[in-house]
Amino acid sequence: MSRDQLEPVPRAFYDRPTDDVARDLLGVLVCRETGEGLTVGRIVETEAYGGPEDRASHARAGKTRRTTPMFGEVGHAYVYLIYGMHECLNVVAYREAKAGAVLLRALEPVVGVAGMRLRRGRQSDPDERLCGGPARLCQALAVDRTLDGHDLTTGDRLWLAAPLEVVQSADIAVGTRIGVPYAGDWVSRPWRFWLAGHSSVSRR
Repeated sequence: MSRDQLEPVPRAFYDRPTDDVARDLLGVLVCRETGEGLTVGRIVETEAYGGPEDRASHARAGKTRRTTPMFGEVGHAYVYLIYGMHECLNVVAYREAKAGAVLLRALEPVVGVAGMRLRRGRQSDPDERLCGGPARLCQALAVDRTLDGHDLTTGDRLWLAAPLEVVQSADIAVGTRIGVPYAGDWVSRPWRFWLAGHSSVSRR
């Protein structure tokens, strides 16, 4: 796979309801280019998060220094830290709302697997588990908060590219979001999407 084959997904793709984007991101390629070369992973699991009304979303606190990208132009990255040590990568996406982003929960390694393994320091892990969680995929792709607010449509450093093949609806599983017990009725929203049976999907 050459870099020329990895044209960035256009901004219009992200200018839609957040949960629709979350579903359609399955199969899309996450591309990361560093001085060490190109790394690519295929998205196999996502979660949608809405604006201030969504009690599970960071946007529930309004626009803050941390959440500014969620309220900004679609097609940008929102990268934040959890537990004081792990980065998580989100894609800003929404329409007719005040904010919104899709958390990338898991990738299937496609290009640069050796580099992913080196960054993760997990020599004995099978390839399919190298990006099997939000923190794992950021570590594997060298994504950190220096990329917070980065424009994902430029094809520079970090971007998303069209899938190698279209994901069929029959292959998509839908469920509730993980780790948001404080969100009241919003816990039951069916806003997590994944490729059913895929070995790279995160584990609870």
